Amino acid sequence: MPIIELRGITKTYHQGELEVEVLKGVDLQVEAGDFLAIMGASGSGKSTLLYIIGCLERFTQGTYLLAGQEISHLDDEELSLIRNERLGFIFQSFYLIPYLSVFENVLVPTIYSKKRLNFRKRAEQLLSQVGLRDRISFLPSELSGGQKQRTAIVRSLINDPDIILADEPTGQLDSKSSSQVMEILAGLNRQGKTIILVTHDEATASYASKRVIMKDGLVYPA
Repeated sequence: MPIIELRGITKTYHQGELEVEVLKGVDLQVEAGDFLAIMGASGSGKSTLLYIIGCLERFTQGTYLLAGQEISHLDDEELSLIRNERLGFIFQSFYLIPYLSVFENVLVPTIYSKKRLNFRKRAEQLLSQVGLRDRISFLPSELSGGQKQRTAIVRSLINDPDIILADEPTGQLDSKSSSQVMEILAGLNRQGKTIILVTHDEATASYASKRVIMKDGLVYPA
């Protein structure tokens, strides 16, 4: 059974009297342990698709099965629980809270978690694994772009999710930092995490084992 299965997913935005159909009937399957790159030009709908997969946006029509569970009928609280416990998010703009330390930022997703984990110990271990043990008390303004994104990766992992969703995670990084971030994601995939990555960059996509192309609101094999 695929861990993610989309059937005929559409997404329409309303701008006054104007309707904009961003997704036009997307079919997609992702198996547990896949490393999938979703590629496409700006405006092709790839980020919208990722946000729907991540339960951050609702779709207009279609069927979405997450680990066999149909999610379209779930309310906001139930979707929030799924996001918190099953999904980890990495964004191009990091979204770190500026007045919290690296350690405190990493622990933010644990506030509502019902998992029985020693989160403080886990945070220390994960930060050490990505080379940030000596930056644990730093504020985001004291970090480089690569260090901010590594902090965001640890934040995405703190609740031990099954699936990591990354939206242009190297978009604001230099080539060295990009390679470091992608090596971390590749390592997580080798450990069994399912990774779904949105990118327009060939070098970033080269780390993925599978690719699809988004064009005009539809998904095509790469």
